[in-house]
Amino acid sequence: MADIACYNVHKYYGANHILKGITFEIYEGERVGLLGKNGAGKTTLFKILKGDEPFEEGQVFISKGKQVEVLDQIPEFPKDYTVKDVLVTGFDYLLSLQAQMKELESRMSLRQDPALLKQYGELSTLFEAKGGYMMETDLAKVCEGLLIDRRMQDELFYRLSGGEQTRVNLARIILKKPDILLLDEPTNHLDIRACEWLEEYLGSFKGTVVVISHDRYFLDKIVTRIIEIENGKAVLYSGNYTKYAREKEERLIRQQEMYEQEQKKIKQLEEAAKRLHDWGDHTRAFAMEKRIERIRKTEKPQAERELKAEFREMNFGSKDFIKIRNVSKYFGDHQVLKDISLLVRKGDRIGLLGPNGCGKTTLLNIITGNLKPDSGEVILGNSVRFAFLPQIVRFDRPELSILDTVRYEMEWSEDMARNRLAAFNFTGEDVFKSVSSLSGGEKSRLKLFLLMQQEINLLILDEPTNHLDIQSREWIERTLESFGGTLLFVSHDRYFISKFATRIWDLNNGVITDYVGTYEDYRRWKKDENNCQRTVEKERKKPERNAREKVNLKEIEKKLKAIEREIAAYEQELGEIDRQMEEAASDYQRLQELLEEKEKLKTRIDALYENWEELSELVYR
Repeated sequence: MADIACYNVHKYYGANHILKGITFEIYEGERVGLLGKNGAGKTTLFKILKGDEPFEEGQVFISKGKQVEVLDQIPEFPKDYTVKDVLVTGFDYLLSLQAQMKELESRMSLRQDPALLKQYGELSTLFEAKGGYMMETDLAKVCEGLLIDRRMQDELFYRLSGGEQTRVNLARIILKKPDILLLDEPTNHLDIRACEWLEEYLGSFKGTVVVISHDRYFLDKIVTRIIEIENGKAVLYSGNYTKYAREKEERLIRQQEMYEQEQKKIKQLEEAAKRLHDWGDHTRAFAMEKRIERIRKTEKPQAERELKAEFREMNFGSKDFIKIRNVSKYFGDHQVLKDISLLVRKGDRIGLLGPNGCGKTTLLNIITGNLKPDSGEVILGNSVRFAFLPQIVRFDRPELSILDTVRYEMEWSEDMARNRLAAFNFTGEDVFKSVSSLSGGEKSRLKLFLLMQQEINLLILDEPTNHLDIQSREWIERTLESFGGTLLFVSHDRYFISKFATRIWDLNNGVITDYVGTYEDYRRWKKDENNCQRTVEKERKKPERNAREKVNLKEIEKKLKAIEREIAAYEQELGEIDRQMEEAASDYQRLQELLEEKEKLKTRIDALYENWEELSELVYR
């Protein structure tokens, strides 16, 4: 039986027909991604499912007795409510049961009544089944996962930022333990650690989940089916985002082939009908034309407009792009950056990661010269020419139109400006929109367009995919793929990080740890480090004299052997690379590629040896 069902649902806003006969069913336990371009009607559909939005035609069903919770907007709470008070409202039902039980306890203390005892027993059983005795434990787990610490719990809820309020509201909804979750962009205000916790939670969640998200990595991890709203209709796909993207492309190819075959047949019939008219056989000609109309079944596929713009790059001879020497930065008494020293080399693609508020944007502003460090220095190479895309984009003259802004910045003719803007999907009447009226995503897209007109060899980006739908994210990614220079970026978009990062700077507690490798390499190393750290911390808590006797030697020895096997495999790969280098002795480009691969492998081997040494100390001390 379906938990959620929509049949032929139509929705209008004035003359604008948003939903044109939406039909789908979602079954118990499914995790469904709801996709579509910005403005397609995704949030409207959520409001319809919740019962907050009327519709003109069709039917909507929610399984009877199922508790539905929606993450879409922040509810209002009294001004004196702390974050803890808001979180506790997630237990309203359980607290109501608890109050009823206490009332019955008071009544039973005054007189013996079998009916009261029976009622109390039923309530007690229900209270336990719903997790009443686990409220404090559940609260602690959710707060830890979504990074809501004790200090934050004591703050007044209304004083939090919009992002923090959204995070608290998500925690409150999870604590309610609903049967059906409707989540609108749940990862928007979460850092990577909190995203991973949410993924784990939803992976074990027994109820039904429908999620609107532009986070492709999150969709890949969570959803088992995709519903895309396209031209007001629901188009269904099985699998996660990656499978959806592949299947959509295949469907588009098949549709194009069918359309071309139909058009070929229609052309033949039209020519035959014309000849019949010319011969005066109008009856047969009209019959032929009716046949043509019956054949017209396949709509012409609408291929997405692709960005074809490229960066104007500048050659750079030296390998050392940026030297960061002993950089520290304070805000009041709080030290954000602690004696950071790093080197950026030509061709690096660095992802700067870390929790919200840890100082990532501060470091970018120091590198770009927008902020001075309290100590230390940043030295840019003589030939470095950089462009910076900030998280919040501003323009000198926001009252100007898009077209006038470009002409003002670049001193181009109108024709040249419009032609180049078209490559970034600013077309038609859109170019006359004022910059101040643009969405955050549109401003970022326009700013990136302007940056691309500069001769640069270093591109610095602060959350470049924020506020963008999936289509716009893919546009930017295709553009960046054509950039051959050095890239330094801050992002919580793990799909984007996975695509571009060949080196990770992990900023935590003011200190940066430098990992050379992909995002997946980084995740694996972090997991190994955390496992090792937990083992070490566990051993520290035990009496020294009993440490070796009590440690799980077998488990550690098993890990050591696994690391040794991994090292051996990498060493074998190194041998193969050496052999290939001998064969490619006269191919400079291939030699360079092999050298880079060799360096990456050696870095991985070094990390494994460090892990091996730490574990060995526990066994052989």
